[in-house]
Amino acid sequence: MKFSNWVALFSQTGTEIVELSKAIGREPDVVLTNSYAYNNKVNPNLSNKAQVISKDGAKTLDVLDRVAKDPDTLITLNGWLKIVPPDKCAKYNIYNGHPGLITKYPELKGKDPQERAWKNIASYARIGSVVHRVVAEVDDGEVVVEKSIRQRDILNIHDTYRALRKTSLDAWIEFLKEHLYNKV
Repeated sequence: MKFSNWVALFSQTGTEIVELSKAIGREPDVVLTNSYAYNNKVNPNLSNKAQVISKDGAKTLDVLDRVAKDPDTLITLNGWLKIVPPDKCAKYNIYNGHPGLITKYPELKGKDPQERAWKNIASYARIGSVVHRVVAEVDDGEVVVEKSIRQRDILNIHDTYRALRKTSLDAWIEFLKEHLYNKV
């Protein structure tokens, strides 16, 4: 399915959204954040576009009813650190990037998969990231893109984070190029 509208959500710096926008030649139509340190940490290339919607994660997603009225809206979670309520999962086309190869290692679902991947690196032949549909159960929706690398190149925790960041960006780029109309 191709989407005309793109709403991107983040809780951290928004740098992933900036990098994805450059890579695919298209910016989100709306960028929403619940970042607590908005003025200090948000990527400067995004700060004028990002709307701070709430510091309360439970109420934050209520704004989607105003910005995603069209069923042709894609919502991406790019470093979004809050659980999406089941009613929003059912109502919208929401996709999440997850820095854990949950297709092969389901134990990497949930919070801090990078840390768990590093702690158990010898158990994994590959490490990677996925883009998946968001459903009520955390990290349990259909995986639509998977990118991985052999773990033998991972020497420390910093390599783990770098590798998972790259595989995550690659997965998002593939997904967005396939599912977004390019607005020029």
